[in-house]
Amino acid sequence: MITAPTFAPRAAPAAHFGAPMSIDVDRPPARPPAPGGGMPVLGHWLAAALEELDYGIVLLQPDMTVVHINDAARAELDDGHPLQRVGRELRPRLGRDVAPLLEAITAAALRGMRRLVTLGKDADRTSVSVVPLEGAPGEGRTVLVVLGKRAVCETLSIEGYARSFGLTGAETRVLVELCKGIPPAEIASELGVAISTVRSQIGSVRLKTGASSIRALVRQIAVLPPVKGLLRKEREAAMPAWMTAATAR
Repeated sequence: MITAPTFAPRAAPAAHFGAPMSIDVDRPPARPPAPGGGMPVLGHWLAAALEELDYGIVLLQPDMTVVHINDAARAELDDGHPLQRVGRELRPRLGRDVAPLLEAITAAALRGMRRLVTLGKDADRTSVSVVPLEGAPGEGRTVLVVLGKRAVCETLSIEGYARSFGLTGAETRVLVELCKGIPPAEIASELGVAISTVRSQIGSVRLKTGASSIRALVRQIAVLPPVKGLLRKEREAAMPAWMTAATAR
């Protein structure tokens, strides 16, 4: 019988709750293991696929112990996110979020129910999807937590989109601001240029991307596949060692 989770420190996960990706939660394998040894090749590819998604994904045992956390989730769980990792557990920052999160995870683990939970407050308010994952026969469920986006368009996605259409740096900066919902007049003021310059850059962006309007332009970016682009890898490679270590925590 699975009991309701608490937030006391816990030992390593029990074996019967193990997910197919029984790996170091902070360091997915660099290459598939040799046949017949280590993690199954399918498990490797599934872990690698999670790393490429630009949605934060956390796999939990019913006691809140993290089984796997992908790169996007590690980056997303910053000081402003309503969830945090404490040791090997996922916890809410606010006391008022403890009960609804525990209820959702318990419902997923015990009854196979899906929940959408809104956490945090004010500008940091965001939603997470809590999904039960059925285990092998005789095994308990693992719980999938998908972190909601805190912005309609991620900057890295916009930069990748801009690169694919050959936008200039100035056009990309304008596009980033448009995707934040900032009107052209405010963009001009923020960038210290004339409104006519911003309008000209918007026209150029629409021409290059084939968008019929600003709304259509933003929609093109909002529906991009949630796949981590090469830009993030390039940015990480250019970061000093101490910074990349800090972002992985």
